Amino acid sequence: MSKKIAQTEVTHELGRQRRGARRVTMTDVAREAGCSQATVSFVLNNAPGIRLSAETRARVVSAARKLGYAVAGVPHTGAGSANRVIGFVVDQLATSPEAMVAIEGVSQAARADGSFVLVSQTFNDVAVEKDVVRQLVGSGAAAIVYMTIFTREVELPDDLAELELPIYLLNCYTADQAFPAVIPSEVAGGQRCTRYLIEHGHSRIATITGELWMEAAQDRLKGYRRALATADIPFDPDLVVEGDWSASSGFEGTCKLLSLDEPPTAIFCQNDRTAIGCYEALKEAGLVIPTDMSVVGYDDEEIARHLHPQLTTSVLPHRAMGQWVIEQMQETNGVRLSRYPLVKLECPLVERASVSTPPVQVRPVAAQ
Repeated sequence: MSKKIAQTEVTHELGRQRRGARRVTMTDVAREAGCSQATVSFVLNNAPGIRLSAETRARVVSAARKLGYAVAGVPHTGAGSANRVIGFVVDQLATSPEAMVAIEGVSQAARADGSFVLVSQTFNDVAVEKDVVRQLVGSGAAAIVYMTIFTREVELPDDLAELELPIYLLNCYTADQAFPAVIPSEVAGGQRCTRYLIEHGHSRIATITGELWMEAAQDRLKGYRRALATADIPFDPDLVVEGDWSASSGFEGTCKLLSLDEPPTAIFCQNDRTAIGCYEALKEAGLVIPTDMSVVGYDDEEIARHLHPQLTTSVLPHRAMGQWVIEQMQETNGVRLSRYPLVKLECPLVERASVSTPPVQVRPVAAQ
């Protein structure tokens, strides 16, 4: 395959991500190639010292290209981009998979551009953050990506804000919008999840939120309320249960909803972990998903594909957000503006098997 064709395939992949298509993961490539995810990682990242047959390598690369997954080692002929170092600063890595997905998105696009990424975790420690920035600058970083694990407004430390290097914000933003920034479109995502249930005939729709001090939970709830209002469905505060993003809060919240005099016919769980607890509570109560109760999640974590039935959920576009950052580097070429629009990427809905039309009557369930 020629370099020109390979570059075109990477461009097409980035275009699909911008249009909100479901992200292709290494798990998808492994399934297509008939091998493990570890094998896919070794092949696509050109891991040294790993002995794999030429046939296996070819099968993995072929599967990746077929699915539109950006392949490492595809050169980019843009002037001045070869061997460029991009610093990636993130406050937390282990809290959730989103940071790793974003890093992978940045790294894939960077490799296609002939660059590579240095990642550092700061644990929200100002002193560590300063040291990290100093080390990245000393390592010759051409740009810095600054990410927070929770979507929020940030105030960049002076050491970072005053750098001459281009700064890109991922999953966060500043009040003055002085830096290019990208976040998920959470209000639209919450609205789309709720509207999907309405389109299937549900009018008594409950939601189990995350912690409401967080912007993501506030915006998903705002989207939920907006969808109800658009459909002329009265808002019922009894159908809103505050959780904490955990499976246990999903279980407890579902039990609370089932104890209502008029239980809902559908539940919008505002993340997939909450949906896991919701599934368990419904099964313990003798209810069948989606015959007796429809469920929608959010985040599209790997577990969503393995629940029974598979969970309908929304994608958090962190991979696309990471790729967006690299696209901005290519388009702006380091030129700074005084103000940037806050970019919000769509959270596409992945339709699976957890939603159907509402039952004629929900079976009564004793209070838990």
